[in-house]
Amino acid sequence: MKVGVIDYGVGNLGSVARALEALRATPVLVDRPVDMHLNDCLILPGVGSFTDCARLLDEGGWTDAIKQEVHAFARPLLGICVGMQLLADFGTEGATSHHPRGTPGLGFVPGSVDHLGTLGCTLRLPHVGWNEITRGETPDSLFDGIPDGTDFYFTHSYAFVATDPSDVIATTDYGGPVTVAVRRGHVWGTQFHPEKSSRAGFRLLANFLAGPQC
Repeated sequence: MKVGVIDYGVGNLGSVARALEALRATPVLVDRPVDMHLNDCLILPGVGSFTDCARLLDEGGWTDAIKQEVHAFARPLLGICVGMQLLADFGTEGATSHHPRGTPGLGFVPGSVDHLGTLGCTLRLPHVGWNEITRGETPDSLFDGIPDGTDFYFTHSYAFVATDPSDVIATTDYGGPVTVAVRRGHVWGTQFHPEKSSRAGFRLLANFLAGPQC
């Protein structure tokens, strides 16, 4: 199986590639939008600022190309960390007079990305380290074999606020409930880093690769 890891200038590409190799998949660092189509499924990493990542996607011609892969060709997509946040309609971090709601995202999973402080979190930010997750009410294949209370590795100050609660497939508690995994159709996202989350993270990646869409 060929897994396209989108190389648009940010992200933990090496860590993701090594995790995929350990799962006997073939990671392909895709540095041209046209080459995404040669892969069975796609992973969108991301670190740092939502605004910067969204700008790099736009400037590199990735935004429209990713939308085409997902909408026209039903290519399975997993967003990781800021890559998950980019699945939203917009991120409030980039609010300007031209974009009063914030920086536009890919719009695959309706919602916004807001600072944890504005969501009521009074704990230290960024949220860095291991934290346990709680699966959503509707079981999702991404978490097959991963029980509630499993720890994953986080590093973030912003969180996904889904318009439709049914798109939320896992949460954590960090000064209140925080969405940490979403799904709509053949698009998934995790706020945590599965490639840095030991055995549970590898199991989650294996579940993504084993999905019927891949």
